[in-house]
Amino acid sequence: MTTPVSGIPGTPGGYVVFGPLANCTLDVCPIEWSVYKYRPSIAANSVFIALFAISISIHAFLGFRWRQWNFMTLMIFGCLVEIGGYAGRLVLYNNPFSFGGFMDQIVLITIAPPALFYWIFIPLDIVCLILQAAGGAISVVSSGGSQTGVDIAMTGLGLQVGGLFFFSALFVDYVARYVRKKPSSPLGTRMRVFLGFLGAAILLIFTRCVYRCYELSKGYVDSNLITDQGLFIGLEGVLVVIASFCLCIGHPGLIFGRDEPKAISLHTFDESTNVESTN
Repeated sequence: MTTPVSGIPGTPGGYVVFGPLANCTLDVCPIEWSVYKYRPSIAANSVFIALFAISISIHAFLGFRWRQWNFMTLMIFGCLVEIGGYAGRLVLYNNPFSFGGFMDQIVLITIAPPALFYWIFIPLDIVCLILQAAGGAISVVSSGGSQTGVDIAMTGLGLQVGGLFFFSALFVDYVARYVRKKPSSPLGTRMRVFLGFLGAAILLIFTRCVYRCYELSKGYVDSNLITDQGLFIGLEGVLVVIASFCLCIGHPGLIFGRDEPKAISLHTFDESTNVESTN
């Protein structure tokens, strides 16, 4: 059987390997002709679906406990989108040439992480989501052959990386300034847990976004990373799952409690903690 030229939509014999009209199956086409050139792991993707489902349960419980309705809703939404994406990868196990399964997972898994950080530069995150979704939609309409769709999605990912980097710099600067100016009033345990796990989640999502930017920089078909399943599992699935559980441990309810005050600082939180401890 003749190997097709990389990235073309058709093969000898009239088989279409990629796009809405794809009619290849593993019975008539080799796995090497598919975009990923591998069958997504049932075990890995099923584990990710289960872990995100567990994360949903935990965030629902904590959301009701602390009355953090907005945070709970966005976390649950983000995890549901991740589950939808990994369900698409299970479809690709049965048929690696399924265009619907491919676009389902490439769009949903790409846009899900921004929804996990609703309080971080909300306008920028909205723009990132719109760009990534628009890029995926253009790719669907063009049967995956539009470089414009890839470029738009890349712009969304790039903005997300830049936004997270800028936020992280401000985050570190604020904490460092506070610690230097208030050496006699160290951070309380709750604040340390919150800031520590929030910082870890941001770092994990930042690393994931850098990986996805590089992965998609050569498009959906010609990227040398898109065919590496181990790298995808490690730098996409594992990092985002850990980030979702980091936000369970470092939940905003630890700091904001059930009353959801409009504004709070490290200084006011520590002062209230010290007052309570002396009474």
